[in-house]
Amino acid sequence: MRSVTLPNEVMLPEVAKMLSEGKQITIRAKGNSMLPFIVGGRDSVVLEKREVYNIGDIVLAEIGSKQFVLHRILKMDNEQVILMGDGNVSGVERCHKENICGLAITIIHKGKPVDCHSRREYRKALLWRKLLPVRRYLLAIYRQTI
Repeated sequence: MRSVTLPNEVMLPEVAKMLSEGKQITIRAKGNSMLPFIVGGRDSVVLEKREVYNIGDIVLAEIGSKQFVLHRILKMDNEQVILMGDGNVSGVERCHKENICGLAITIIHKGKPVDCHSRREYRKALLWRKLLPVRRYLLAIYRQTI
């Protein structure tokens, strides 16, 4: 199968449009902001549009004009959503609920599908959030192993 790499500014608005039309989309992850759960350049994410999103969900959100992130929902307050990448040690992004384009339902991790909403994945993500004070050191060790 032939692979084409497009800049995020070109590809992600089209992905958002297809998600709004009810299509399920698979994209290859870029970057390290979701380590250790999603490895950029290796893992892919299956996305679909949902009406309801919850704290802990991994979502594709537009945080600025044609500026998108695939991050986890940290907090929600009325219409405001606060996002943070699992591979980040500080800094958050903010958007409105209507700017969430889609929900990650499956991560293709090392070629194998991982259900983002399984109990196991939920527990891993919860533990990872609690390790935020030492995440910098854990990520440094992890980056040496990949």
